[in-house]
Amino acid sequence: MDTMKLHYAPKTVAGAAIILMFETDVAFEPVRVDFAKTEQRSSAYLVINPKGRVPTLDTPHGIITETTAILEYIASLGSQPSLIPKDPFAAAQMRSSMSYLATTMHVNHAHGVRGHRWANEQSSWDDMKSKVSETMAESAAFIESNIIHGPYVMGDAITIADPYLFIMSNWLEVDGVTIENYPKFNSFQEEMLKRPSVIRAQQEGLI
Repeated sequence: MDTMKLHYAPKTVAGAAIILMFETDVAFEPVRVDFAKTEQRSSAYLVINPKGRVPTLDTPHGIITETTAILEYIASLGSQPSLIPKDPFAAAQMRSSMSYLATTMHVNHAHGVRGHRWANEQSSWDDMKSKVSETMAESAAFIESNIIHGPYVMGDAITIADPYLFIMSNWLEVDGVTIENYPKFNSFQEEMLKRPSVIRAQQEGLI
């Protein structure tokens, strides 16, 4: 199989795919998209991903976008079947957690840095930004009570939901939320920080 290319930007949700690549030893070439230069909106990048977002996974079969889809695909290539629970109900629970991250927590965070997606006026952007610490705290509380079922999201074994949640856990501080106020969430983050995949991604400046 030809080496895949993962288009990413540090400090974004693309880090979840990078961590999972390292977890599964799936070969890939990281291709940095420079947000400071708005490369995600360049004509060259929009040919690759018309959404102008990261991550984008360029595979021998074509392009895959959206984090949840990319994580599922990476897991299918690796040698760790436990990354997606075999039990249908457990797998559905895992995907439910990931859907919450994608549709609620990520959007809460984006209101602080991407207000132009939803409104045109600076006053509207400021209003959205002022709400971020409250909505992210609500997300942290929901995760504490409903999503983390052990050291990892699904209990004792890591799944594709864990790199996803870990990346979002790193957004809490900048959003004015203290993760130590949520003991299970804090322990989860500390556990993930010990994993060789996360350590490598940090050392290489990819997340």
